Amino acid sequence: MIANNQNQNLNPNAQNQDAYDDLIVSIEAGEGKLSLLIAVCDYADLKNQIIDCYEKELQPHFRSYRAVLNEKEPNLKAAIQELVEKSEYLQQHQPAVITVTGTEKLFFLKLGEEQSAQEKFFGYLQWTREGLREFPFAIILWVTHQLMVHLIKKAPDFWGWRNGVFRFVSHSRNVISGRDVEGIRFALTGTELESFNSDSDYFLPIEDLQRLIQQIEQQSAIKDAKLASLYTELANIYEQRLDRGEAEKYQKELGLAIEYWCKALELQKELGLEEDYARSLNNLALLYKSQGKYEQAEPLYLQALELTKSILGENHPNYARSLNNLAGLYYSQRKYEQAEPLFLQALELTKSILGENHPDYARSLNNLAGLYSDQGKYEQAEPLFLQALELTKSILGENYPDYARSLNNLAGLYKSQGKYEQAEPLFLQALELTKSILGENHPDYANSLNNLAGLYKSQGKYEQAEPLYLQALEIFEQQLGTNHPHTVIVRENLENLRSR
Repeated sequence: MIANNQNQNLNPNAQNQDAYDDLIVSIEAGEGKLSLLIAVCDYADLKNQIIDCYEKELQPHFRSYRAVLNEKEPNLKAAIQELVEKSEYLQQHQPAVITVTGTEKLFFLKLGEEQSAQEKFFGYLQWTREGLREFPFAIILWVTHQLMVHLIKKAPDFWGWRNGVFRFVSHSRNVISGRDVEGIRFALTGTELESFNSDSDYFLPIEDLQRLIQQIEQQSAIKDAKLASLYTELANIYEQRLDRGEAEKYQKELGLAIEYWCKALELQKELGLEEDYARSLNNLALLYKSQGKYEQAEPLYLQALELTKSILGENHPNYARSLNNLAGLYYSQRKYEQAEPLFLQALELTKSILGENHPDYARSLNNLAGLYSDQGKYEQAEPLFLQALELTKSILGENYPDYARSLNNLAGLYKSQGKYEQAEPLFLQALELTKSILGENHPDYANSLNNLAGLYKSQGKYEQAEPLYLQALEIFEQQLGTNHPHTVIVRENLENLRSR
């Protein structure tokens, strides 16, 4: 069975468990002969967990070995041959499973080279099966979904020789879709991606995107509005990956989003693109706020607010959003007297400009309700939370992060009032929704764990609260860092629980 290990923050779902069980059966059924098994996974941590699990489960009957492909010469047969030459056990053709990794580091783009690393790999693979006949073992080749799509086309003989394909799904992924890249299509003229299919869900490895952008930057002799647009689109790509729980390395991609917003701002200022500049200020401030860097966020929010007001006027959605953003910053700092008038103004503006049947209006209701709830004004907060919840459900549906957050907020209100029986099912629903929508490594999931733990603590259910706090703390430390306000709060919650 795949381990349910809290230390790894990974609890593979039923689909992954089925794939894992099928993989074990295939390994055991192929004992004594060559068995080519292809495992597909886009998240390195999940892949490593699964490998650890099947190696442990197969002991002692099967010995486990690992081979890593050479990035410059990714020859599958050569990698296995080198392994066999070093092992007397393998030379005796005893029961063994050989796990081959390293394909995730093979680049897709040529970027001026005669062949890409993936093309070299496919070239070797096409004639590999016959050469592998001398190895009567289960060989598990780990690939990403993006590489698998091209493997089918570029190495059809090898694909036809396979004994099984086992797909493992995760929210985190090392690849971006064609739809995400659609916004930078204008920048790809003259590159090998000039004509691409935007319908592909597994279009381009994230590392290849970074290499491509570096090449475009080096070739951009003139700094113009197109380059500024490229930076904003790239920042949006990384920001959306963070929001959707797709980032493999949260801190790294957060840093890249910030880097590209900074580059966009510098160029927009130089070119006098004031409206774009105001939007970029807001976006960069939002990322600083998400890191708990409130002192860096505030001047950017204030500048964006004034600039938006002077360019677009006060009767514009962007101005209402700027008000909401600044109010949210003050709210996070518990500066309620500064936050409330801004939230109220943003709510009224959003209602008059966009109407009540708009996600922005539901978010404004939630924000104001949260402020009232924190101030103990429960009678004012509850109808706003309920209205926001119903609006979010009708506008966006239940399978959306905003809906899970609304459930969490309403549950938090009931908890504050001591209405534990009303709060618990909402907290549980929010937790499951967040898990299914964003995955178990997302800060929103950690927040849901912390909220549910707080409820159990309030009820005196300390044994149920502690593991939730521990899991939330680990996620926050991993994704946001040890000194982030959210991490500090959960750590304090855990310490208070243990010192009761």
